[in-house]
Amino acid sequence: MTQTDGYLLDNRQTEAGQRFDAFATLFDPTTFRHMERFGIGSGWRCWEVGAGGTSVVSWLAKKVGPTGRVVATDIDTSWAASAARPPVEIRVHDVGVEEPPGEGFDLVHARLVLVHVPDRERALRSMVKALRPGGRLLIEDADPALQPLLCPDEHGPEQQLANRLRHGFRKLLAERGADLSYGRKLPRLLREAGLREVEADAYFPVTSTACADLESATVRQIRDQLVTAGIATDEDIDRHLANVASGSMDLATAPMISAWGRK
Repeated sequence: MTQTDGYLLDNRQTEAGQRFDAFATLFDPTTFRHMERFGIGSGWRCWEVGAGGTSVVSWLAKKVGPTGRVVATDIDTSWAASAARPPVEIRVHDVGVEEPPGEGFDLVHARLVLVHVPDRERALRSMVKALRPGGRLLIEDADPALQPLLCPDEHGPEQQLANRLRHGFRKLLAERGADLSYGRKLPRLLREAGLREVEADAYFPVTSTACADLESATVRQIRDQLVTAGIATDEDIDRHLANVASGSMDLATAPMISAWGRK
């Protein structure tokens, strides 16, 4: 399979902000629960990798307070720019190419990032390098291959159409180098990177308003690619978006696997 250049879900598109909002609703409670377990508090130095939106960055800023530091990086920081005030520092940065933006971090976190990074191995090494001894790394990534369906209960034509479009979306991601089974590898990769006390769990939303919001924004964002690739027609997409808007389908996400360890 030939890798296609370019990130499929471009942060510069309007729908990106809607996707970030949906991710925050779906996954922030899980992310924050793990960070609370680590004992995050005043004075901590944190690196938020692939920040995207502001929800995690703003939460970290409140936790570390004025004596702490939050470095938020992404290849496109336009959606996070509003959080750029002390203790938050926003930087344009490619974790799979560039050196880390400092060392001695107490916490390094990336959510739904590495699955899309071409050089995931280098990115992971960079994040481990940035930790202080005893610092915590939390990586959270999807594993679409574990649960590939948008509608696990495929009981009618609406669900069949939804799953066909989801299959096409996954195909486009894979063509751009995404590892659709990356989440399950995280515990092993963290151990191989030298981290101690490695643990992991998974969160799998099966149906919620946020799942529907995420699906609608995603399909609208990649509409042209789906049509160009011959995966769906404009009529298919219009029908699917109407089905999603009706609220009559149970829409799931891929499981998000959270893995963490200590340097």
